[in-house]
Amino acid sequence: MNIIKTEIPDLLLIEPKIFPDQRGYFFESYNKGKFNEYNLNYNFVQDNESKSTYGVIRGLHYQLAPYSQAKLIRVIKGSILDVAVDLRENSPTFGKSLGFEITGENKRQLLIPRGFAHGFSVLSKEVIFLYKCDNLYHPEADRGINFNDPELNIDWGIKTEDAIISAKDKVLPNLRNAEMNFIYNKD
Repeated sequence: MNIIKTEIPDLLLIEPKIFPDQRGYFFESYNKGKFNEYNLNYNFVQDNESKSTYGVIRGLHYQLAPYSQAKLIRVIKGSILDVAVDLRENSPTFGKSLGFEITGENKRQLLIPRGFAHGFSVLSKEVIFLYKCDNLYHPEADRGINFNDPELNIDWGIKTEDAIISAKDKVLPNLRNAEMNFIYNKD
């Protein structure tokens, strides 16, 4: 497994080692022991899967502490632009967003720590998206930020007029009005 550091500390791209042959391929999508070797000591407790079509934008979502979630995301089929936004108070990268193309072909994964909003746009005709969470879903702690916040200025890789947004996500507040309670910890 190859761990790639990004411009935001703790937000990591993970490239698994893939073993292709005439039958197809094999790879470990998750190995707790290897994660622990890299000091990525997460205890994932829930797996989620979604299927979406081209133009869908899901997010930007997060859960307030103490129910915040770290996520390990990957794509089984198709292509997405996966976006994470740093919401940790006093973080040198607070409000900064990064996007990564994650596909069923490149098998990359994104490790998003607690204290980040997360969303993705579907770039292919269809996508099957899977992610692990280190905390269970708590609807009372569910929050979000508008995908089209002008301060974030995220390029989702699709035209705004082609975007398919849920009714819930359309009315999410911008970053400056969003409720959050995450503290940046240098350690």
